Amino acid sequence: MISPFLKGFGTSAGLIIAIGAQNAFVLSQGVKRNHHLVIPLICSFFDALLITVGILGVGTAVAAHPLLTRIAAWGGAAFLFWYGACAFRSAYRGGSLEAKEAGRTPLKAAVLATLAVTLLNPHVYLDTLVLMGGISGQYPVAQRPWFGLGAVTASFAWFFLLSLGGNLLAPVFRRQRAWRILDTLVGLVMWGIAFSLLINMV
Repeated sequence: MISPFLKGFGTSAGLIIAIGAQNAFVLSQGVKRNHHLVIPLICSFFDALLITVGILGVGTAVAAHPLLTRIAAWGGAAFLFWYGACAFRSAYRGGSLEAKEAGRTPLKAAVLATLAVTLLNPHVYLDTLVLMGGISGQYPVAQRPWFGLGAVTASFAWFFLLSLGGNLLAPVFRRQRAWRILDTLVGLVMWGIAFSLLINMV
């Protein structure tokens, strides 16, 4: 059972670690120490849920309905453009990490933003439902839970590592220049992914 577990872990890690909107969001919130345990928990939970659903075979059915994909893409692009604009505005205004921490996002707002960046991105469904679900199909039914467990383990490990790693980097972001660079990078990632979503719909 070790082989399916490791394959699931490696495949999931390869898909998650690539720089994306969700990772940029988790890192930036970790640096701010803004609910840096709740946010990765939400991301990991929904990754686990979608991976499980994909392994159960639902991903193939979802992929067969392009209208759902288009609706998710438009919604995701709109949110990513908005969040990217907020990041660019923050980079322009500058400010120190102490000021960011003083204006920490309320828990409800942080949860809603995390849900949006997690669930409004069609790539999340492609990676978890379709790809992970499809790859798991190469294993016998009895081994698929081990594949899924490996994938879920990678997700939890990565998001908490990213958030807590950002927390450890907080002293670096006491400098205004470092924070402006991070905000700019977050904005570029958000807008880049938003444009890619729109281009793929053309």
